Amino acid sequence: MTLVIGTDEAGYGPNLGPLVVAATAWRTAAPVDGAEAVFEHVAAGAWNSSPRMWADSKTIHRGARGFEALERGVHAALELAGTPKIDHWPALVAALGAIGPGRQPTADWARLESLRLPAAAAADSCHAAAAAARTALATAEIVLVGIAARAIYPLEFNRLLATGLNKSDILSQATLELAAAVHGRHAAADTLVWCDRHGGRKAYAGLVGHHFSAPLVHALAETTARSTYAVPAARLRIEFSVGGESRLPVAIASMTAKYVRELAMQAFNAFWGERAAGLAPTAGYPVDARRWRDEAAAAIAREKIPPEGLWRRA
Repeated sequence: MTLVIGTDEAGYGPNLGPLVVAATAWRTAAPVDGAEAVFEHVAAGAWNSSPRMWADSKTIHRGARGFEALERGVHAALELAGTPKIDHWPALVAALGAIGPGRQPTADWARLESLRLPAAAAADSCHAAAAAARTALATAEIVLVGIAARAIYPLEFNRLLATGLNKSDILSQATLELAAAVHGRHAAADTLVWCDRHGGRKAYAGLVGHHFSAPLVHALAETTARSTYAVPAARLRIEFSVGGESRLPVAIASMTAKYVRELAMQAFNAFWGERAAGLAPTAGYPVDARRWRDEAAAAIAREKIPPEGLWRRA
């Protein structure tokens, strides 16, 4: 039996809103060396349809109904992982972990607490999608056993930068902390961890050793496309690859991270839209974030929002 963990992020580039990392955990009867083929078979068969239920979030979250499709896929995955019904934001927090803003210097995230879910997809359609997926996964002897996420909002992000970390360091640290926690909850004899590449970073051995408390980490490959490591003490292999979202465990992690960030940004835009007439919503990426900051300047001043609590530095 092999435990397979997939991780990914959403919000690495923006100046506004949280950076979110997510992880999914799966059990398969296949050995470590055969796990990828099993997941490829499932992805090429059951999910090779239009529209697809699970894929890289950039593939799912597009067009007028992109958010609805994203939400349906995430809620179906949560049901498969044995999560109780998710009908409001606190239930999503209970299911995924530390995705709330915690003690932020603004009130703009407070409306998340009253958010009803699912927000766009019909609950019945989420349940039907989970039922269809359950049969296909069972046939392949794959079980989705857990989903977790972590959100880093601007105040915490900027404080981490102030300690000397850069943006890539913050992503790697948050991802490996989450992967190690998931590994601890779902420990198996052998574990395979798949991560998307973190910025331009190629070397991860030191980070892997630190977060998995491993005195010895073997670098199996460190190329422009893939960095792979073996951790003998944990019977674990971890890989950071370009285009990792093509793997099902990483794809659903990508969708989960994107879903959490989208909900956070909906709350953000609703809050500020009420305080600045005509203020267009933003996804928080650099060019439009600067436009938004200029147009919202008067409202920000009235709310006495400190810059470090709103604007993520690069």
